[in-house]
Amino acid sequence: MTLSVLTIVKNRSGHLAQLIEGLRRSAVQPDELIIVDMASDPPVAANDTPFPVHIVRLDRPGLPLAAARNAAAQSASGDRLLFLDVDCIPMRGLTGAILECLADCDALVCAEILYLAPTDARGEWEEADLMLRAASHPVRLFPAKGVRQEDNAGLFWSLAFGIRRKAFVELGGFDEAFTGYGAEDTDFGFRAREAGLPLLFMGSVGAFHQYHDVFDPPLQHFSDIIRNARLFRDRWNIWPMEGWLAAFEKAGLIARTGDAITSLRQPNALEIAQTRVSSG
Repeated sequence: MTLSVLTIVKNRSGHLAQLIEGLRRSAVQPDELIIVDMASDPPVAANDTPFPVHIVRLDRPGLPLAAARNAAAQSASGDRLLFLDVDCIPMRGLTGAILECLADCDALVCAEILYLAPTDARGEWEEADLMLRAASHPVRLFPAKGVRQEDNAGLFWSLAFGIRRKAFVELGGFDEAFTGYGAEDTDFGFRAREAGLPLLFMGSVGAFHQYHDVFDPPLQHFSDIIRNARLFRDRWNIWPMEGWLAAFEKAGLIARTGDAITSLRQPNALEIAQTRVSSG
């Protein structure tokens, strides 16, 4: 079995450096790292790695998440794929655990994510120290060890997941009809469920999520979210990103009636700035 680690990045070279450092320390080295650079300025680079690194440039506006992940998979040579968001630092045992799990199970395997504080992993770090400080996700519950099947496909997340290359190809990858930001990962999870591919949550080994400011709700992606929500609703007859859409409604930005969603106005710069959540 061969393992390709895949990540996509736009202007987060510091996060990328720590992801690569985590892979350097991995007990089982990946056979390659594929980086899709979504028009970073300046372009990202990776030097002095003990494994091959291939950088693919994707010059498209915004955050073409589905297209970028597909481009990474298309460039990969491994028969096992581990997708890592660029703000993730893989734990020492993650690559080996993913390989072992995918040897036993033809499944969609989500690894546990532990969240770091603003000053963690900004320079030198030790995994044992990060383990002591990191926090688990409040909603996605992982087993203490091993894997458990998760029947709610809506809980699939693309932060850190493994899949056999053959299964990814058979699913058709991420649907690039979802352009920009939002719902492309939930759609992927739903299509995996329809294809009979189990969703497994893998505990005890995963990745650390590097802190960064976020927007809640992400008003800077307002147009993408509305467009992708309509597509998802048409396909699956439910609304994705329910919390964000409810916040948009409360702010008077949209109205929903049955299957329809109407954009009433665009958020202004002040509204977007006020949704920024930072460490203070």
